[in-house]
Amino acid sequence: MVRVGILGATGYTAFEAIKLLLRHPHVEITAVTSRQEAGQSIAEIHHALTGRIDLTVEASDVPTIAAKTDLIFSCLPHGASAEQAVAYLKAGKRVVDFSADYRLNDIATFRRWYGDHHPDADRVGKVVYGLPELFRERIASADLVANPGCYPTSAILPLAPLLKQGLIDPRSIVVDSKSGVSGAGRTPKLNFHYPECNESFSAYGVGTHRHMPEIDQILERHASVAVETIFTPHLTPMDRGILSTIYAVPLRPLEQDEVLQRLREAYAGEPFVQVVDHLPATKDVAHTNLCHLTARVVRGRIVLISCIDNLIKGAAGAAVQNLNCMYGFPETTALAP
Repeated sequence: MVRVGILGATGYTAFEAIKLLLRHPHVEITAVTSRQEAGQSIAEIHHALTGRIDLTVEASDVPTIAAKTDLIFSCLPHGASAEQAVAYLKAGKRVVDFSADYRLNDIATFRRWYGDHHPDADRVGKVVYGLPELFRERIASADLVANPGCYPTSAILPLAPLLKQGLIDPRSIVVDSKSGVSGAGRTPKLNFHYPECNESFSAYGVGTHRHMPEIDQILERHASVAVETIFTPHLTPMDRGILSTIYAVPLRPLEQDEVLQRLREAYAGEPFVQVVDHLPATKDVAHTNLCHLTARVVRGRIVLISCIDNLIKGAAGAAVQNLNCMYGFPETTALAP
């Protein structure tokens, strides 16, 4: 039985992780932590857990939490997550980090996009990226895994096979993504207040969103070519889900059927990536660890469309999939749709 501790257990992604792990036959949740809600029952914070889990939220005292865990899910903010990860790694624990602290290739890029402070700068660029469809062999033996960002997951999965096969111009890519409000997290913010975002649809972070370098760098790791994307996120007035529409220029004339076939071959046997003929929608994958993706060729250009649940395949489900890789369980354990 793998004993799991969840740091920052009061947020949306932690809540989803708890629900998934309660279904896992080889996992016991033994600790949940929060700086602000210590002393409360976790079911008092997430009412849907009433009668399902009997744990009191604790402060993250490393010796105490480490003594009763094997693996840590760190759902803490950037900076704070790496600080805790270092402590738990020193205590001999394995860690899946939900923040962006370890996703990027180099500390210079991290500092440009996230600020100067990083408590574990020497590890940046050396941590396995937790997208099993591309990196599962390295994940299996890792003590620290960088859980992917939600937007990057929706962009990387459709693009990686075409870049690896040299089919598209790596500097022609435009990623146009829409996400539900839960992507902003549980902490109240004015822009995500109901009267502000309901009955509205808006772009944000144009050219400045922190997921843009993550998309570029992870695609480069997989494709071995320099990649430059234009990434524009949008906020949609729904609870959950991401739909990404991606535009790319092929390096030779391609028919739609060939693009679809290349994607199907790349993800043959993958339990969570489904290449579909129809145009996918966020409701198709809501509350699942699935990614639905398809392709069209329009006026000689490739249009890729992918859908994920931002809280599951974009966060908690990916973390459980990584846990399964790390401990040799079937990847679908607790995640079967």
